[in-house]
Amino acid sequence: MFVARSIAADHKDLIHDVSYDFHGRRMATCSSDQSVKVWDKSESGDWHCTASWKTHSGSVWRVTWAHPEFGQVLASCSFDRTAAVWEEIVGESNDKQRGQSHWIKRTTLVDSRTSVTDVKFAPKHMGLMLTTCSADGVVRVYEAPDVMNLSQWSLQHEISCKLSCSCISWNPSSSRAHPPMIAVGSDDSNVMYGGKVQIYEYNDNTRKYAKAETLMTVTDAVHDIAFSPNLGRSFHVLAIATKDVRIFKLVPLRKESSSTGPTKFEVQIVAQFDNHNSQVWRVSWNITSTLLASSGDDGCVRLWKANYMDNWKCTGILKGDGSPVNGSSGQPGAMNTMVGSTVQTSQNALNGSAAGRYFFPPLDAPRAGSRYGHLLPPPSLIEHSDAQFSPHSQLPQSPMAIHGQPPQSPLSLHRLYSHSRALNTLPEHD
Repeated sequence: MFVARSIAADHKDLIHDVSYDFHGRRMATCSSDQSVKVWDKSESGDWHCTASWKTHSGSVWRVTWAHPEFGQVLASCSFDRTAAVWEEIVGESNDKQRGQSHWIKRTTLVDSRTSVTDVKFAPKHMGLMLTTCSADGVVRVYEAPDVMNLSQWSLQHEISCKLSCSCISWNPSSSRAHPPMIAVGSDDSNVMYGGKVQIYEYNDNTRKYAKAETLMTVTDAVHDIAFSPNLGRSFHVLAIATKDVRIFKLVPLRKESSSTGPTKFEVQIVAQFDNHNSQVWRVSWNITSTLLASSGDDGCVRLWKANYMDNWKCTGILKGDGSPVNGSSGQPGAMNTMVGSTVQTSQNALNGSAAGRYFFPPLDAPRAGSRYGHLLPPPSLIEHSDAQFSPHSQLPQSPMAIHGQPPQSPLSLHRLYSHSRALNTLPEHD
């Protein structure tokens, strides 16, 4: 069951971005009304606006938080061709605002000649670095050499993408095996250029970013892009919001010791969903990279999860007003999940099991020839049940008992659930 909480944001125009801080206790919103608002979560779970100020002289497209080890720092970008860095400070004891916090502008970055469409802080292990991308097709990487002085930022890199840029994402991996990497999405309408997603990698030898990969299969406008948290994997996972939701796996190919060029990748598309039936505007991962959320013009947030076979399925649909979603927009790939309601349909009971507030979809049969094929018993031996078991029961009822038949003995139950495992019986005298 999901609970929707409505917040009267009081922005005077469209809200373009919402961003949580590292701990999820603070939130920032930005709008075409040229303002940014900061919200703090109370102990009761309510959100209160603690700051609101005019930040730019045009629509504010994006707002993002720095890691808290650098303080309470925000960055914003705008149609007015600038990006800005803001810091929250607490009034000194001799100040009129003693004990009260307020936000001050530390710097304005004015290198772009066109609208700045996205702004992102680099992973914290790289230091305090900030990346912007613009409609002029240039990605710019800035660094604050002194983290105690946020008014000084130096332009370190300019990457020309040849396409109007709409969004960027840093690869969060801190592994030494993975050089710094930036994914750039484009909403350019120029059909002459295929591949609206480009991957750039930092080269230690040249001390520059070079293009490592272009995802040629992405030909429609890209609205958002997000690397998943790495968690020690050797490969990278990238989610893309375009006319649908797509998830790519980038597997680095072994480099020759003499090679000085960027890493080559084997690109695999692991999932593609058009359940939103409309443009998808945002994709966002949870901290363990096990759940992907996407939002689209259908007014829904959809949650995607992979099972142990790496098959991705829709595990939840959230409507903005908290009302239940009874269907899946007629798409065969989505689960019929009742969100925001404790009622579970009989179809869900047949297709999967529910426990508390989570819905667990059924596992697909192993793909033909997969290395997991031998782990499951033949389909004829798998029993499906629509009963919900109590976690306190000593032994689950057998399917025979569920349907009114006498319960079986523990031994026959063991055989029922363990057809694929040979029983090593002992001789009678033992």
